[in-house]
Amino acid sequence: MQRSQNKGCVKTIRKQMIELLENKEMSARELSRTIEIREKEVYAHLSHIARSVAAQRKKLIIIPAECLVCGYVFENRKRYTRPSRCPHCKSEHIQNPVYRID
Repeated sequence: MQRSQNKGCVKTIRKQMIELLENKEMSARELSRTIEIREKEVYAHLSHIARSVAAQRKKLIIIPAECLVCGYVFENRKRYTRPSRCPHCKSEHIQNPVYRID
């Protein structure tokens, strides 16, 4: 757990992530740099965050990844992780998905 700079209280990683995602859209990489955890850890927390915010009548929105070569959008993807390559052109140049809470 990390200390919040402004309140002096202890906030969990998930609470920090929720607070960040309520304020702006962020990729897993941006979240990992801001909170100072590994990117893989961010993905592990996202499914739990989706359930937590659902109880508050909010929703974790995923702006899907997109192939930077052919423009394919990974709309129906259920995983939170970044796809490794495009199913159409096989390119590995993929824009990261972005997350926010509404």
